Amino acid sequence: MTIHLSKSKILAVGAVAFIAGVFFASSMDWTRILGAQSKVPGRSALVSNAALEDSQNAFVSVAERVTPAVVSVSAERTTKPQDTRNRIRQLPPEFQQFFDDPQQQPRTQEAQGSGFIVSKDGYILTNNHVVDGADQVKVVLLDHRSFKAKVVGHDAQTDVAVLKIDASDLPTVPLGDDARTRVGEWALAIGNPFGLDFTVTAGIISAKGRSTQLRSLNADKYAIQDFIQTDAAINPGNSGGPLVNIRGEVVGINSAIASETGSYTGYGFAIPITLAKTVMDDIIAHGHVRRAILGALIADVTPEDAAVTKLKDISGVKLESFTEGSPAEKAGMEPGDIVVKIDGQPADRVSTLQRMIRSHQPGDVVTLEAVRYGEHKTFKVKLIEAPSAEKTVASNERPAKAPAPAAVTVSAKKLGIVVEALTPEIVKATGASSSVQGVVVKEVEHDGPANNKLGRYDIITAMIFPEPRVPIRNADDLQRALSKVKAGDYVGLLLDVAIDAQGTRGTKVVNLRIGN
Repeated sequence: MTIHLSKSKILAVGAVAFIAGVFFASSMDWTRILGAQSKVPGRSALVSNAALEDSQNAFVSVAERVTPAVVSVSAERTTKPQDTRNRIRQLPPEFQQFFDDPQQQPRTQEAQGSGFIVSKDGYILTNNHVVDGADQVKVVLLDHRSFKAKVVGHDAQTDVAVLKIDASDLPTVPLGDDARTRVGEWALAIGNPFGLDFTVTAGIISAKGRSTQLRSLNADKYAIQDFIQTDAAINPGNSGGPLVNIRGEVVGINSAIASETGSYTGYGFAIPITLAKTVMDDIIAHGHVRRAILGALIADVTPEDAAVTKLKDISGVKLESFTEGSPAEKAGMEPGDIVVKIDGQPADRVSTLQRMIRSHQPGDVVTLEAVRYGEHKTFKVKLIEAPSAEKTVASNERPAKAPAPAAVTVSAKKLGIVVEALTPEIVKATGASSSVQGVVVKEVEHDGPANNKLGRYDIITAMIFPEPRVPIRNADDLQRALSKVKAGDYVGLLLDVAIDAQGTRGTKVVNLRIGN
């Protein structure tokens, strides 16, 4: 049977049905579920505010717990009159009269930095550069107590120093494990920037394992470059203070900034605390740092290195030259070898290898896995102790005085260089050994394959890739060797180069992709 309803009746029936449905839904508590969506913004805001408050409280808690263990460090050094007179004598004679003062009095220089207490009986960690050469060191605590500090020991190679004050029951800060720290985690820097005592700044861990990019931060020949990077504001005066995680554990010693202005521009660097603790333990136990070394100059792997050694990844550490009596050389290693593992653990970069070697003592034997132009090899290397007194300045500078051209020059277009014969005059001027044979680089094209890889007065002694090795005694040898490779191929060159500003010579391996 068909029922016909008017339009008005249909609307009335619909309205009644809707109202009845609402009452039914209310009885089942469905309206609360349907209405929850409209309440989400308010509840989210409450959750968000609670999270922000928790984060704020965490920072407050860390600052309250750590700051009492942070100290202000003042280091005084007296400049002797003869030091100034020696500098004056370096001036032209006509200018010395304006500066020389026989009655000149000693002058006192003061350096300001930070530190933190690691033991209740007064051991303090800070930077070497804060106290280096100081005649007197003073530390001031948060409670305004002042102490004369003794420099127990310091290490230029890691920029770590250990101080001791005569006190007891001091506040301390726990040391964490920087190896477990992840990029992106919160970090707080505490110190005394610009003399503003006990300042707390916050940021994140921006990067780890910064090394070869920051060689200028430490000029010591055996310097260990393994920095934690942070964007927590670090300024002059922060040096030596702690970089702590959200749990209040020290993960690094604030050490340096990368800035053209001398103040914070977003990049700060800290020494990993596990490295600093190893140095501290050595200093306290032995009075000095006993550092194990391979006896090799090392560098991060370049794309060209990876290509010629058939590495899948641009990863590893290249051996470039050896010191006299080098353990690595005695074990059979050669310049150009790429270390990929140490004791079974990956060695992906210079800082990683340095850290692993640093965990050993002189006399320990380590197993190095290396690749030599596609061939995997294993070496047992007995580490030796680094000479404590030897200091050299790492530099890429070439000898300042260029020898006068004394031979016909030859253009090696495939490399983008000009070379000339190695004459006795050039040997004398560069400081090279009289037994070295090869050709000396005279010019490097700024847009050629060798740009930024070879330098003036580098001596090419052999082409070691492609194999077999070809000795280079003169320009003809180099031209013949290059004639056997074509554009796009890779070559490996063995060089005799100046490895420091004092003119010390050593070998270096450069792999590059040749042009036309």
